[in-house]
Amino acid sequence: MTTKNLLVELFVEELPPKALKKFGEAFATALFESLKAQGLAATDAAVTPYASPRRLAAHITQVATRAADKQVAQKLMPASVGLDANGQATPALIKKLAALGTDESAVAGLKREQDGKAEALFLDIVMPGAQLADGLQKALDEALAKLPIPKVMTYQLDDGWSSVNFVRPAHGLVALHGGDVVPVHALGLASCNMTQGHRFESAKHPVILKSADSYAHQLEHDGAVIAGFEARRAEIVRQLDSVAESLGLKPIDDETLLDEVTGLVERPNVLPGQFEEIYLEVPAECLILTMKANQKYFPLLDASNKLTNKFLLVANISPQDPSAVIGGNERVVRPRLADAKFFYDQDRKKTLDSRIDGLDKVVYHNKLGTQGERSKRVCAIARAIGERLGGESLAASAASAAQLAKTDLLTDMVGEFPELQGIMGGYYARNDGLSNDIADAIEDHYKPRFAGDSLPRNQTAIVVALADKLETLVGLFGIGQTPTGDKDPFGLRRHALGVIRMLTERALPLPLDLLLDVSTQAFSDKINVNGTALPDFIFERLAGSLRDQGYTPQQVDAVLAPRPQLLADIGKRVEAVRAFSVLPEAESLSAANKRIGNILKKVEGSVKASINSALFQEAAETALHEALLRTVPAADKAFDSGDYTASLRELATLRMPVDAFFDHVMVNADDPALRLNRLGLLAMLHQTMNRVADLSRLAS
Repeated sequence: MTTKNLLVELFVEELPPKALKKFGEAFATALFESLKAQGLAATDAAVTPYASPRRLAAHITQVATRAADKQVAQKLMPASVGLDANGQATPALIKKLAALGTDESAVAGLKREQDGKAEALFLDIVMPGAQLADGLQKALDEALAKLPIPKVMTYQLDDGWSSVNFVRPAHGLVALHGGDVVPVHALGLASCNMTQGHRFESAKHPVILKSADSYAHQLEHDGAVIAGFEARRAEIVRQLDSVAESLGLKPIDDETLLDEVTGLVERPNVLPGQFEEIYLEVPAECLILTMKANQKYFPLLDASNKLTNKFLLVANISPQDPSAVIGGNERVVRPRLADAKFFYDQDRKKTLDSRIDGLDKVVYHNKLGTQGERSKRVCAIARAIGERLGGESLAASAASAAQLAKTDLLTDMVGEFPELQGIMGGYYARNDGLSNDIADAIEDHYKPRFAGDSLPRNQTAIVVALADKLETLVGLFGIGQTPTGDKDPFGLRRHALGVIRMLTERALPLPLDLLLDVSTQAFSDKINVNGTALPDFIFERLAGSLRDQGYTPQQVDAVLAPRPQLLADIGKRVEAVRAFSVLPEAESLSAANKRIGNILKKVEGSVKASINSALFQEAAETALHEALLRTVPAADKAFDSGDYTASLRELATLRMPVDAFFDHVMVNADDPALRLNRLGLLAMLHQTMNRVADLSRLAS
C-alpha cells in the first residue's frame, strides 16, 4: 500500500502566546494518534508539530489513502437467544445476519465463546479500512475537541447565521496528502491548499502550498514565517546571543519569557534598546520585572551579572531602518521605569516599623484574621524556634525579622508588583539601617518559593521562613482548607516541601511534632486541630521527595513507617536501609522481622522485652539470647552516635540465630511462663531491629 506525507494546518487569529507551545503539541499529537488508531498512519510514522501565533499545524509521515481491511470477531448475541434447543438459528439471529450482509448459511461458521457468564455467538467479518477523508475528518474533530483551551470564544461565520466556538476565530484550513487536497472541514471552513504568510512581510498573498513536504520551506521563503515553534525559539536564542555579544553583554536567562516571546512573533528580529542610567538607582529586580512582565524585553547583564541600562527586544518585523522600532520601544519602556522609580522613592519615605500597625487593616483570611494577627503568630513561632536553635539571641533577631516580614505588602512597589514581596522588604530594611541579618531574613522568608529554589541564607532567615510556612500549614489545615486532588490554591504542598528541605538540608535538630505543637499554640482557639492530617500530609510529601531521589518505595516505607520526628536524620536512615537491603542477610531478617511483628500483634496486651534465661529449654533460644547480648550494645552505640549504617550492619550477625530460633523453638508453648519468656525474647529482638527503620517493610 502506497503512502504519502500529510500536512494539516488551521489558520487563525493570534493565539494566546503563553499557551501556544502546548496547543501546537496537543493538536499534532491528537491528530497523529487518531490516524494511527485508525490504521491510516504507519506504526513507525513520525509527526512534526508546527505552531506560530497564527497557525497550528502537523506534518505526519507515511499516511495511507485507505487503511488496510481488518478481520474482526463481531459479537452477535447470546447463544441461548440465537440458537434454539436443536441448535438451529432463531429468527432473531437470521435478522442480525441479514443486517450484516449475510444469511443463514453463515450459521455453521459462527463461533461460540464465553462472554462473561454467558456464551455468545461471534461472526468473523472483514471490516473495510477507513478512507483518508473520513479518517482525517474524525481525527481533526478529535484534535480540536481535545485542545486544552481554558476559555473559548463564540463568533459568527460569514453566512451571518452560524456561530462556532474556538480559542480564536479561524480563517483557513489546509489538508494536503502529498500534493492532493483531502476534503475535510472544521469550524465552518473547507480544506484547501492555500495559507497566509506574515501579515506585513509575506512575499506572496496567499501562499499556495505545493505539497505537504514543502510547507515549512514555502512559509519561510514565500511567507516570511518560521512555522516551527522550536525552530523559531532557536532563532530567537541565536539572535539574542549574537546581538548581546556585539554589545559585550549577555541576556538574562528566562525560559518562560523565551517561550512567551516565541509565541508572539512569526519572524523574529532582535534589536537593542536602552534607557537612562538614572533608573539603575532602582533595585534591579524591579527593573527586570517591569521589562519582562510588561514589555517582554530581555534585560542585559554585564560580565559580573550586574544589570545594565540596555535591553533586547524581539520585533515581528524587519525594516531596513530599525530606528523607529527601537525608538518606539524605548519611549514605551520609559514611563514604566519612571513609575518603578517613583514607587521606590515614595516607599523609602516610611520605615517598615511605621507600617506594622497597618497590617491590622489587611485581611489575611476571614477565619484566621488579619495580616497583623498573622505576623504576631509567625513572630511567636519564630521566637520559640529561635530559642530552641540558638538561645535568646537568635530568638530575638528572628522575632524582630518576623514582625517586619509582611510590612512590605503595604508598599507601593509590592502593590504594583506582588512578585517582589520579601525582596523589597529586604531593600527597605537596609534603607532603614537594619542589620544585614534582619534584612536578609525579611527578603528570604518566602524561600524556597519553588522546586530547586535556594534556601534562606542565614540562621535568622531559616527560623523566620520555617515559622512562616508552619503558620500557613497549621492555620489552613486547622480550618479545613486542605489540598484536594490537583487543587492547592494556597500552595500547601510547596510549603510542606519547604519545611522538609530546611529541616533536612540544614540538618536542624528540631522534631516535627515539637514544631507543629509550637505552631498550634500560636493560634489559641482559632483552629480545630486534627492530630494526624497535617503530619500525614508532610510525611507524604517527604516520601515523594525521597522516591524522586532514587530510593525504592520499600526503603522509603521502612524509614517513614515509624514516623521519625527528627527529619534531619531521615537522609542517614534511608541511606542505611539502602545499604542494608543489599546485604545477603537482609531478606531473611526482614521476613523474620515481619513474622515477629505479626506474632506480637496477636498477643493480648503489651509484651515487655524482659527475659529470664533460667527458663530457656532449647539451645536455639539460648543462642539467640547470647547473640542479642553481643549485638545490642554495639548496635545501640552506633545508633546513638548517628551511624545508622553501622547499626544495621550489626544486625546482620543475627541472621543464623534468628533462623535457628524459628526452626527449633515453639513460641506459643503450653506453659504460660515459658511462652511469655519467649515472647519477651522476640520483643527484645523486634525492638533492636526496628530502631533505624521498620525492616519488615523490606520483606517481599
